[in-house]
Amino acid sequence: MFQLNSTITWAVAFASAAAIASALILSWLLASGWAWRLATDVPNDRSMHTKPTPRMGGWGIVPVGALAIGLAAPYLWGIAVAMLFLAIVSHVDDRRGLPARVRFAAHIIASVAVVAAYSSGLAWFWVPVFVVALAWLINLYNFMDGADGLAGGMAFFGFGGYAVAALAGPHPSIGLGWACAAIAGAAAGFLLLNFHPAKLFLGDAGSISLGFLAGAFGYWGWRHEVWPLWFPLVVFAPFIVDASVTLLRRLLRGEKFWQAHREHYYQRMVRLGVGHARTALYWYAIMLVGAVVSLSVLTSSPAIQWMSIAIWGLILFLIGAAIDVRWSRFQILTSK
Repeated sequence: MFQLNSTITWAVAFASAAAIASALILSWLLASGWAWRLATDVPNDRSMHTKPTPRMGGWGIVPVGALAIGLAAPYLWGIAVAMLFLAIVSHVDDRRGLPARVRFAAHIIASVAVVAAYSSGLAWFWVPVFVVALAWLINLYNFMDGADGLAGGMAFFGFGGYAVAALAGPHPSIGLGWACAAIAGAAAGFLLLNFHPAKLFLGDAGSISLGFLAGAFGYWGWRHEVWPLWFPLVVFAPFIVDASVTLLRRLLRGEKFWQAHREHYYQRMVRLGVGHARTALYWYAIMLVGAVVSLSVLTSSPAIQWMSIAIWGLILFLIGAAIDVRWSRFQILTSK
């Protein structure tokens, strides 16, 4: 018990230090004017905001996260290096814009590196499956970064759930838990400046990095038996389901899935009049429930686990269906 309490104390310390460091870095960048020089988001007809806003919030999370990984879990150095690589490429995209093929190539390189590095004992035919899955998670996290407080909140609850499972689950991994706690803390520091009305946005350097970490930590935890394969998927299910359903709809209509749009469920909620702040709070509730469900059945029998997953999936489906119904009514009213 003493050892667990000590472990949790250190996790809280990592999270608190990361939150303070992230908030201080971003506050300084804003106060000094460097935030605007690094990258600025100018609104267009697909944007959910109406005024230019710095989009460099990732630089409060990425360096803090890399340092935390180095201190808490140095054996995950490869993941930290791949994250920094993606952050640099994505920052260039934030500033100047990069062709989609260049961005996707970077995502594939990072995904291949991580999956290959921890593929011992994995059947060869699973390697491309996990590479594609990780690359998709990288992109869907970026797609879901379109409303104040949303992506930062998913990072807080998602990596917070990872931390609890890694520290207090049936197969603890202390270093991984501390690293995840630090990422959650850094996201909390960012949220202080990103909750509506946002003073800055995450930017691709932040959203791509967080999506990569969500997948890489989830994959590493599964490969080292910290948690079952379904656990990361359920923890991040709110983002995975929204982005995947939206992508499928766009593909069926023959649209380019990588182009910006305003068709995600969270975007529809904002446009329906729920607003940025309440939309974020509703999503926080969904994220929290998903994390709690995942953690509560972590040690249950497979039957209980899969039943819980099915019920949670049904709940997410019903939430999406309710938004679809309201959106259809809204379109009918506004088309008259």
